[in-house]
Formats: sequence, C-alpha cells, structure tokens
Amino acid sequence: MSDTDFTGQGVLITGGASGIGWATAAAFAARGARVAIADLKADVAQSRAVELGDGHIGLGGDVADEAACDRIVAATAEAFGRIDVLVNCAGIVDSFAPTVEQSGAAFKRLMDIHVGGSFQMAKRAAVEMIPRKHGVIVNISSIAGALALPRRNAYTAAKHGLIGLTKALACDWAEHRIRVNAVAPGYVDTPFIAGAIEAGRLDPAIIRRRTPMGELLPPSAIADAIIFLASPLAAWVTGATLPVDGGYVAFGAASDAAVIEGG
Repeated sequence: MSDTDFTGQGVLITGGASGIGWATAAAFAARGARVAIADLKADVAQSRAVELGDGHIGLGGDVADEAACDRIVAATAEAFGRIDVLVNCAGIVDSFAPTVEQSGAAFKRLMDIHVGGSFQMAKRAAVEMIPRKHGVIVNISSIAGALALPRRNAYTAAKHGLIGLTKALACDWAEHRIRVNAVAPGYVDTPFIAGAIEAGRLDPAIIRRRTPMGELLPPSAIADAIIFLASPLAAWVTGATLPVDGGYVAFGAASDAAVIEGG
C-alpha cells in the first residue's frame, strides 16, 4: 500500500466545489478516500460529489454559522462512520479597497468565514477524531499569512490568524495524535484569481514576474501538498505552515524575480 493511499478513509473538505477545494477533493478521491464536499450551495456540492463517483457526498452550509458546521460534520461522520481528514478551504473574496473605504461588516464577514469557520469546523471534527486517537486537519493560509497585501486588510489579517490558529490547535491536540498544519498558497489559477484579473484588480504579468518560478500555480499543486500533509509521510509534522508559492515569499530583491518573454 502506498503512503498516499487513503482507501477507506473519510475526508471532509469545505469550499470543496471549486478551485483548490475541488482539486483536493479529486486528489483524495483518486487515492481511495470517501469525500464529503461542503460548500455554500448544497446543489453545487452534490453535483460535484456525483462527478467524483459513488461513495462521495455533497453538503451545503455556511461555515460562519456554528450550527451549519455541526450539521456538516455530523452528516459526514454518519455517512462514512469516521472522519480522518478535514481540509478547511472555504473562503470569500475580500475588498481590494483603501482602508478608509472598507466596511466593518465586510471585515467581520471575511474573518468569520476564514478564521471563525476554520475554528468551528476543526473543533467539531476533533470531537469525532479524539476518541479514535487519529486525525489530520489542514487549513489554507496564503502568502498573505507571511506578507501584507495592501488594500486587502481583512484577507491579510485572516491568513495571518489562520497560521496562529493552526499552531494553537496542533499543540492542543497532539496528545490525541491529531495533526494540524496549514498550506500557504501563492497566486493559484482559480476562479477567484480569474475574477480578480478580469475585474482589473490583479495583473497576471506582474504576478508572473514577481514569482521566481514565473507562473501562476495550478490548483493541483496545492492539492498535492495537502495530500502530503495528510499522509503518513508527514507523520511527525504538526503546527507547520508549508508555502506552495513558486518562491514568492522567499524572494526579496528589488527587482523582478523572473523574466517573462512578452510579459
């Protein structure tokens, strides 16, 4: 059996119907796991589960709602009889606005989903994991968890906060053999990034020049990192944040990181 064989395991992924979450769902399903895709819209989540094939489920709910988190976790545990892996991928677009134009309500909503939702989902999933002395939780941070993104204060604060939450939960639950880690993606070719580019909020040429490896990352690159962290290959890794950003955070020179022909 391969170290990345998840046959018989139950995996729950929030925000699993698109982007990084969907790539992760497909990666776990391809390795034998039974996958629960949770997303804001139940019909979309269920449609995606059908795409994965028999044995997978789709669930609807807002992770900012504690009762919804309880329902999602309970339904997953009932369907699979276990939860081995939780991936907190749910997130929303932030403001891309000057600080004085950002609303408190929008700031709170983003924090409630990215940080509060990850906390609530992890807390409820741990109730299923603790008795079995086994479980893995992977949170999705960002380059914004290591650097500041101007005009995106809520997103920057949330992604920094997720790294702190990851460390705290890892220490809380290590005695129960529950590992908690985070992945910090760079700019990934997802619907979120595509929408920001189309709206003129991001310039893909600038991103490519600023990234040492010279490309936007495919969602599968993040999924592969999550698979690693969830596998026995990372059996002694907990409380860590793994950058998967093509070298974005490592680069610090006052120049372009990559030369892009025609860019």
